[in-house]
Amino acid sequence: MKNYKNIHLGKLIRARVKEKGLDMQKICGSMKITEEEVSAIYEVKSLDSEQILRWSKLLNYDFFRIYSQHLILYSPPVPEKADESPKEEKSSLPQFRKNIYTTEIIDFILELIKKGKKTKREVIEEYGIPKTTLYKWLSNHK
Repeated sequence: MKNYKNIHLGKLIRARVKEKGLDMQKICGSMKITEEEVSAIYEVKSLDSEQILRWSKLLNYDFFRIYSQHLILYSPPVPEKADESPKEEKSSLPQFRKNIYTTEIIDFILELIKKGKKTKREVIEEYGIPKTTLYKWLSNHK
C-alpha cells in the first residue's frame, strides 16, 4: 500500500486474503461469519477495532499499523519552539513517540521525491520530517 491518506480497509483485507490463499470456508469458520458478511467486509472502508483485531490475527498482519502510518504522515507537526508547545497533558493512556519511521514510510517518502511528486522541502514541511533525517534516508537508500 502506497497511499496512507485514503485507507480502504476492506480492499486491504481482500488483498491479504488473496496473498494468503485462504478459502472462504476457513475464513467463515474462523471469523464466525457468513460468506455474505465476508463479501460485505471487502466493500467497506472501515471496521470497528474488534473486527480489525480479529482480521489481523487471522491474516497474521497488523492492519492497525496502516492507521499508525497515517498518523505519522498526516497529523499536525509538533511545534518547534519551546514557547509554542502546548501544556503537557497527563494521561492514563500509554504514550507513544511519533517520530518512529518504518521502512514502508521511508520508501513512501523517497518514492514521492524520486517520482517528482514532492520536493525535499515539501516533504520536510508537510510531514514534519527533520531535514537531517530526510538527507540521511536519501544517502542510505541510493
